[in-house]
Amino acid sequence: MLFSDAGKKMSNFRTYLSVFLAVFLSLSLVLGAVAVDAQERFIDNGDGTVTDTQLDLMWAKTDNQADIFWEQAPSWIKNNFANQIGPQYDDWRLPTLSELESLYLESPDYDGYETQCGHNVRMVPAIKISCIMVWTSDTALGLPLAFNYYLGNPFTVDLTDKNGCRVLPVRRNK
Repeated sequence: MLFSDAGKKMSNFRTYLSVFLAVFLSLSLVLGAVAVDAQERFIDNGDGTVTDTQLDLMWAKTDNQADIFWEQAPSWIKNNFANQIGPQYDDWRLPTLSELESLYLESPDYDGYETQCGHNVRMVPAIKISCIMVWTSDTALGLPLAFNYYLGNPFTVDLTDKNGCRVLPVRRNK
């Protein structure tokens, strides 16, 4: 009787171990695919922009590289960025919160990259930002929203604050 109980326990252990390994391997494959899918989702256009094939958007490949107030962002896009990219498109704008959220990678297999301001961000690798927050075109409670790629959350930011906030232009890919 003693050996029969030990055999049952060993059989149960093997079953649990098999199920655990199957679930673990499945999750690893799915989560590992998140970063790979993000890389395949973006096409470098070779002109300072990348095309997001999933959302049919064209993004600037980098942000404005400096702190900027939210109220200054549209003017920077129209004057500075447009001159930098060239005249082929005139419909660049601030992204919406949902557009920016789509660039955040929350995968245990992806640590992100270090920005110029010294923080790691979980931004898709095809786009490089220089600090942790990017302005959105959205507001909440009368204040502008910025998406934080270090924490993975949007924040309201006072109109007199610009620390760590960047501009990342986007346009609909027509």
